Amino acid sequence: MRWFWMDRFTEMTSGQSAEAVKTVSLSEPQLHDHFYCIPTMPNSLILEGMAQTSGMLVSEYNGFRERVILAKVPKVQFYFRAVPGDTLIYRAKIEDIDADGARATTTSHVGDRLQAEAEILFVHLDRQTAHRPLFERGEFLSILRVLRILEVARKPDGSRIPLPEHLL
Repeated sequence: MRWFWMDRFTEMTSGQSAEAVKTVSLSEPQLHDHFYCIPTMPNSLILEGMAQTSGMLVSEYNGFRERVILAKVPKVQFYFRAVPGDTLIYRAKIEDIDADGARATTTSHVGDRLQAEAEILFVHLDRQTAHRPLFERGEFLSILRVLRILEVARKPDGSRIPLPEHLL
């Protein structure tokens, strides 16, 4: 089972920025175990949604060929709780990217209110493990489609990102 802490992407500009949304629903089981009788989206899962948004942006930069993993969160700040009915808007921006990894800044907003902000560091896994697939053939492509990344991803000039042939 894979856990996704965003519902879909609404924007992505290759090598620059991405936006994804997560609607917090009262029917989500993790809301009821965090604070007794106060349904709250756990901050750790909001951070994971922010990291997943940033991580997909970093992964897309090299045509989804690199194994991108979260390495470190040097800074994170939460300003208020996310509760059922809130729609979290995750915005990620690549600050630095190279062959070893990337640094991104990410925010979570509810409407116009800044709910959280973080700096997130990613690394590209050692190429010695590249022969071991992380996903079954076609599975990652299905994930990209479900998250609507292929619908919204654009190059900086505004043209569509082509479907990576190695994912077919």
